[in-house]
Amino acid sequence: MTVTNDRNLPDEALDRVFHALSDRTRRALVARLLEGPASVKELADPFPVTLPAIGKHLRVLEAAGLMHREIRGRTHICSLTPEALSDAASWLQTYRMFWEESLASLANEAERKEGD
Repeated sequence: MTVTNDRNLPDEALDRVFHALSDRTRRALVARLLEGPASVKELADPFPVTLPAIGKHLRVLEAAGLMHREIRGRTHICSLTPEALSDAASWLQTYRMFWEESLASLANEAERKEGD
């Protein structure tokens, strides 16, 4: 049985997104792709790791649905696919409202105790 969250996104898909974003190199790659499409070589240039290592990171991002790759001859062009980020942000938004309500309740309680 597949459990789903509020937006009917399978939990496995959400797990892949958060797993992909749990690594700082992959977060940096996503941040770079916010600027626009880039070749694998362009994406790899700033990192002190091998091209195959960057390729592994990109495959994780692809599996999570965070990016897609277009092959033009021998060049692989990567582009961000924001839908997966949107789904993760929506999931987090539910908890943001909870945190804000909890903090507001805590602040009200602290103010009440100060007034006593």
